[in-house]
Amino acid sequence: MSRGQFITFEGTEGVGKSTQVKNAAATLKTLGIDYTVTREPGGTPMAESIRELLLAPRDEPVNDITELLLMFAARAQHLYTRILPQLEAGRWVLCDRFTDATFAYQGGGRGVPAERIAQLEDLVQGSFRPDHVILLDAPVETGMTRARHRGDLDRFERETVAFFERIRQTYLDRASDDPRRYHIVDAGRPLETVSHDVTSLIQSLVSQP
Repeated sequence: MSRGQFITFEGTEGVGKSTQVKNAAATLKTLGIDYTVTREPGGTPMAESIRELLLAPRDEPVNDITELLLMFAARAQHLYTRILPQLEAGRWVLCDRFTDATFAYQGGGRGVPAERIAQLEDLVQGSFRPDHVILLDAPVETGMTRARHRGDLDRFERETVAFFERIRQTYLDRASDDPRRYHIVDAGRPLETVSHDVTSLIQSLVSQP
């Protein structure tokens, strides 16, 4: 049995990651590919509990290193109890965010040095990386307007526009450094157009040898 593919979906707030994960799942189903859908932080009961800690608005300031370590604690649990077993079983794994989000949010957004994040990435993941990253990119103001329409904002969504501008740029920089693995999709366009492009991209990934 061949190993499944690990496909992650990244981007700032309001770019439609959850929608496009569902779209990709529907495409894989149509093509007869076995898959599972998950998210970060989260993906297992323990990791979801850590997610609640991370996202809940609170009066107590959250130290940047505390936030970083909680992200990787959730990731370690998720990776070893769900992602890797699913891949080894031959399933494709579609994940809403992974370590690129940590480099973007805690690195670009919070200012944690990339070297520190990379150390934890190596500790938790070893050489494991996503096979492909679908980066949904849209202007920050566009994404934030969409996010506000979803309802109450979590602790991250309440950050400043400048915070998200740094995040967006970090994502774009990482994509430009590895264009083979990163696929940038303009998420500022109408939903039907974005979905069409993501469907076509998933179809092309399935057809690759």
